[in-house]
Amino acid sequence: MQFSKWHGLGNDYLVVDTRDATPTLTPARVRRICDYHLGVGSDGILEVVATSGDGPAVSILIWNPDGSVAEMSGNGTRIAARWLAARTGADDVRVVVGDLVVRARLRERLLVEQEMGLVRARPLERIDVDGEEVELTPVSVGNPHAVVRRDPDRSELLRLGPLIERHPRFPDRTNVQLVRVDGRHAITVGVWERGAGETLSSGTSSCAAAAAAVANGWCESPVEVSLPGGMLTVALDAEGRATLTGPAQEICRGELAPELLADLEPLA
Repeated sequence: MQFSKWHGLGNDYLVVDTRDATPTLTPARVRRICDYHLGVGSDGILEVVATSGDGPAVSILIWNPDGSVAEMSGNGTRIAARWLAARTGADDVRVVVGDLVVRARLRERLLVEQEMGLVRARPLERIDVDGEEVELTPVSVGNPHAVVRRDPDRSELLRLGPLIERHPRFPDRTNVQLVRVDGRHAITVGVWERGAGETLSSGTSSCAAAAAAVANGWCESPVEVSLPGGMLTVALDAEGRATLTGPAQEICRGELAPELLADLEPLA
């Protein structure tokens, strides 16, 4: 099984085209491959399930490192866009994730501008988290988010992240963002990603945090989102449609060794 490894501001993914490769990916196999000690190591796998000359376009399945499947990933779709562009020579591509279609355009150097669709920020609400009342903004970017206006101190992120992710308010779990407002067009964000934990960056989390900041009057569009891995830019139009711009970079290419493939074979 061949793969290429990419990252979007430190959020790393393996791109795997399994149409002509064995074994097929399963949750258990994904967990082993993503393990940084026993496998290749990554924050997830982008499985190429189809490509098309109409556009061109690529359909992907986004695996989290815990073996669950994500509805959307801004960094993942940005990486898939560059992966497809490198193979087709096209500057404008489409990345399909389930029923969602992300249109992406290559910009200077490693930058990709992508249309993330409608981002829905709902009214502020309060939940009880381990005896503490926490105010948050629920946001949908095709996947669920809970945005909390609080200094993104790492210890606080590691404490609150898993508690909110698995809170009964979110039966399918949720991504969590701690947000500090730095100016009318700037925020700093710490990300706890559903199924992955603390991450250096997240495209959908950046869209969610920016949408919450605009909806609550903390910021105005466009919003520069500072993450531990670097900077992403989110622009929101009057209807709430988001455009996300940031880099994606290829790290290496490789092939799984026969010994690892043998270990993967019995994992259903």
